[in-house]
Amino acid sequence: MITNDELNKGAENLLLRCAELSSDESVVIIFEDQSLGWYNSDVVGTVSKFLKKLGINPTLLKVLGPTNSKNVDVIDAVNTHDCTIFFSRIGDQDRFEVPVHGKKIIMCYIRDNRMLASPYGCCDYRAFGELKSAINRIMTSAERVDISCSRGTSISALLKKEKIEETNDVYVRRFPLGVPQPLSASKMSGDVALCNYLAPTGSKVYEPATVKIVDTVLAEIRDGVILNLSGDHDCVEKIKKHYAEIGKNFKIRDDNVHSYHAGIHPGCAYMDNASDNPDRWANTIFTNPRVLHFHTCGDYSPGEICWMVIDPTIKFDKKALWLDGVLRVTDFDETNQTLQKWPELKKLFEHPSRDIGL
Repeated sequence: MITNDELNKGAENLLLRCAELSSDESVVIIFEDQSLGWYNSDVVGTVSKFLKKLGINPTLLKVLGPTNSKNVDVIDAVNTHDCTIFFSRIGDQDRFEVPVHGKKIIMCYIRDNRMLASPYGCCDYRAFGELKSAINRIMTSAERVDISCSRGTSISALLKKEKIEETNDVYVRRFPLGVPQPLSASKMSGDVALCNYLAPTGSKVYEPATVKIVDTVLAEIRDGVILNLSGDHDCVEKIKKHYAEIGKNFKIRDDNVHSYHAGIHPGCAYMDNASDNPDRWANTIFTNPRVLHFHTCGDYSPGEICWMVIDPTIKFDKKALWLDGVLRVTDFDETNQTLQKWPELKKLFEHPSRDIGL
């Protein structure tokens, strides 16, 4: 049973910890039609009610699913409000574009009241901002990364020195905050085991959105380029066709692996079956530490086709930060210090969600 206290805690986390709203700011909530199966309108009602308690009367804009054309109503709403909160996939499409000066934009992955009231919605956003920064420091200070999984992934690279991405560097704020900065895959070589589904990244819309992988297919990578696919013949041919069509349709490179990152939010749970809607599954569960995703097909982040590696081991300079899908936050000084500062974060990592829809 969801309590009002839990809902209020989640709404407060979104509006005061993430959006940092004050009563003199204007807010528009852009929400997706519930009938499309991605967002439940109950969470829009909860957030709207809490905004009114803050003295803010929000504008509500209902939209359909994303397309590959700009929505002029959405653009106008963003430009005429201090803060935009997206309960819509449209908010994910423009998250890497040039920011609108002076505007706050929040892309919300909370699908319904149940998720808002859960540890995923309630654990302090600021704690995850600090955790992200700590993980970014660990990753960007390392010289080598090695990634493996039980299905056959074995890929590594010498790391390029990258600028540390802080929470405020990102144009669109994600709520909940569930991934560190992506790392370049341009120097990675080895094999990645493709399992379950190929899924969209949320950047563009295409059909079919997903490809079912019946049995494991190994992708051979050299310096970030896909050289070969091996496995079931029919599945390999289906994957090749999928890549070729998307590359042709959007006039983009289709043989590259651009970047990757793994989830850092142990409160993320997916209680439905992935097979019911693989696109929704992939674009929801990616923040759970059991999931590592690669951005492929396109020389830009996030690319167009996502690979989901389940229960990865990710080692930086031979020390595992993720071990079989468990984020080892107590094994590194940077992350352990964050746990000690935020007791609710420490408690969440002691009891992580293992429900990922598979």
